[in-house]
Amino acid sequence: MGRLFGTDGVRGVANADLTAELALGLSVAAAHVLAEAGTFEGHRPVAVVGRDPRASGEFLESAVVAGLASAGVDVLRVGVLPTPAVAYLTGSLGADLGVMLSASHNPMPDNGIKFFARGGHKLADELEDRIEQTYRGHSAGEPWERPTGAGVGRVTVYDEGFDNYVAHLVGVLPNRLDGLKIVIDGAHGAAARVSPEAFARAGADVVTIGTDPDGLNINDGCGSTHLGLLRAAVVEHGADLGVAHDGDADRCLAVDRAGNEIDGDQILAVLALGMRESGALRKNTVVATVMSNLGFKLAMEREGIDFVATAVGDRYVLEAMKANGFALGGEQSGHVIVLDHATTGDGTLTGLMLAARVAATGRPLDELAGVMERLPQVLINVPDVDKSRVTTSPSLTAAVAEAERELGATGRVLLRPSGTEPLVRVMVEAADIEQARAVAERLADAVKSALG
Repeated sequence: MGRLFGTDGVRGVANADLTAELALGLSVAAAHVLAEAGTFEGHRPVAVVGRDPRASGEFLESAVVAGLASAGVDVLRVGVLPTPAVAYLTGSLGADLGVMLSASHNPMPDNGIKFFARGGHKLADELEDRIEQTYRGHSAGEPWERPTGAGVGRVTVYDEGFDNYVAHLVGVLPNRLDGLKIVIDGAHGAAARVSPEAFARAGADVVTIGTDPDGLNINDGCGSTHLGLLRAAVVEHGADLGVAHDGDADRCLAVDRAGNEIDGDQILAVLALGMRESGALRKNTVVATVMSNLGFKLAMEREGIDFVATAVGDRYVLEAMKANGFALGGEQSGHVIVLDHATTGDGTLTGLMLAARVAATGRPLDELAGVMERLPQVLINVPDVDKSRVTTSPSLTAAVAEAERELGATGRVLLRPSGTEPLVRVMVEAADIEQARAVAERLADAVKSALG
């Protein structure tokens, strides 16, 4: 049996892979593991539980709450809120544990469980492994001591979470958004209420789409994975910019006044310059992944900002930030982490800060994003190969070296084995799209020949 926990919690098709029994069992196991680690010592434990609007979240939330309360944990149910809101409330309320039910940008039938430690930080891998081990032990019949009487957990609906989180978002902005018209696509997800409210309180004239979740329509043709509706709405309403979230609102993409996409790399570039100007860019460094567009790296070099590259995944970005005291990092997909104000990617905060930069400078978003030029990028997946030999094949090493010589300083090659499938991803960037495509196809053939 494979590991339950992936890079972003436990995910699967709700009621098939992710069942009520699994959700309850993992919650009990999490309570026991954290108790053994000393997290609850000296006080009655408290957990914050939230979810996105998926229909399956209703029964999964009940299962999680039941599991925690049966293990003696008091529960604050915050209802439908973004993942970063649950992380924030876990920290601000001094809770010992946070639980978010969401499958982010995945289609509606999926769902997931993510645990946060005290302070709103992601659980360490070692604790996730222990939770899984404990869960499997319980499932095999290992007994556990069940509290009774006054020892069982109490469950409280915490409606104040919405206002507390929105007030936090607006309170950390460097300036207001008065005079800006902004279209928000909530993906019919967890940000459907939060994001429009936060932008409106910050002074923006807000137009909304994708803000009518019915439990079934999350991410359906809208949000950060489907920008078509947002592009059209921005142009139709003559808005200054548009902001799109994913289902759990931990990411943000944008479009400018003409409906052109502004991706995570461009957002990072805009925010990096603004934070440096205000003195908030600690150590003059921004963190991103190896998949960031070369144009981002070249722009940071030109602007005199240091760039640290990590493995793909926002968890690796966050690890580098925390280990080195950096303040800003993110991914091309729109996961942006502003560590002074959030412990995880926060799509609403990102959109607000991007809009605040537009308001503060009086410059349109397309002009601000022009600080970097996105180089053409071609990605080819090569299946059914021995991905373990990517770095050891002499012929492949030679092919990569030849491609790098051809591309020079304005191009880049990246060969990356998939973490979940028997394939190798070939990524090539170049100043010219035809050159990028030709080099990528040549390298894909080399991968098939060397590793097939």
